[in-house]
Amino acid sequence: MEKNQIPAHIGFIMDGNGRWAKKRLMPRNYGHSKGADVFKKCIDWCKELGIRCATFYAFSTENWSRPDDEIQGIMNLLRRYIKDIRDTVEKENRIIILGDISRLDEDIRNDLIDLQEISKNNTRFIVGIALNYGGRPELVRAVKQISQDCVSGKISPDDISEELVEKHLYTSEMPPLDLIIRPSGEKRLSNFLIWQAAYAEFVFMDVLWPDFSKKDLEYAIAEYAGRNRRFGGI
Repeated sequence: MEKNQIPAHIGFIMDGNGRWAKKRLMPRNYGHSKGADVFKKCIDWCKELGIRCATFYAFSTENWSRPDDEIQGIMNLLRRYIKDIRDTVEKENRIIILGDISRLDEDIRNDLIDLQEISKNNTRFIVGIALNYGGRPELVRAVKQISQDCVSGKISPDDISEELVEKHLYTSEMPPLDLIIRPSGEKRLSNFLIWQAAYAEFVFMDVLWPDFSKKDLEYAIAEYAGRNRRFGGI
C-alpha cells in the first residue's frame, strides 16, 4: 500500500475479553489480562505498519456499572501494566490520557499524569488511552470550557466553530481519526470518539480482542485502503 493509504490514527474498541474468558471457563479478569497483552503488542504492530497514532478504549464511563470485583481487577491490571506503558515512553512514544481520571485511585492517577508529562515531547508515536472516557461527557466538558471563556469575555459566541470545539477535546494534539476497529462481533461505537468519528471508516470483526492478531490489523488496514473517502464530495 502507498503511504497515503495507511491511516494516521486508528481507534481500537478492545471488546470481547469477558466472553473470551467465559468460553474457556475462566474468570472475566483472566480475559482482561490477555487483552492487556494484545494492547501492548498492538502498539508495536501499529508502529511497524507506519501508523502515527492509536487510541485504545480501555475503560468507559459506563463500565463502572460492572461488578466491583471485575472493576477492581481491571484497576489492578492497570497498575501492573503502567510499567509497560512507561517502557513505551522510553521508545519515544507519547502518552495521552482521554477521560476524567479524577475517579481513579490516587496512585494510578498520579502515575498517569506523570506519564503524560514525561512523554509530552515525544513524537515517534502517540498512544491514546481512554480511561473513564465517554464521547458525550467529552463534548459536555468542551462545551463547559468554551462557555466559561464566553462568560469571562475571552471569546464571543460568534467565535465558536468546529475548530474551536476540537481544540477543547482530549484528541486536540492527535491526528484526525481515520479508522475505528471493533472486534467481538458488535457493531456500534459505544460512546467512543463520537465527534472524531464523523468521517472515520469502521471495520467490525468477529474475532474477540484477546485473539486479535497482526493479521487482523493488516486486514482492517487493507479494508480501509480500499475505500473511497469522499468526505461528502463526489
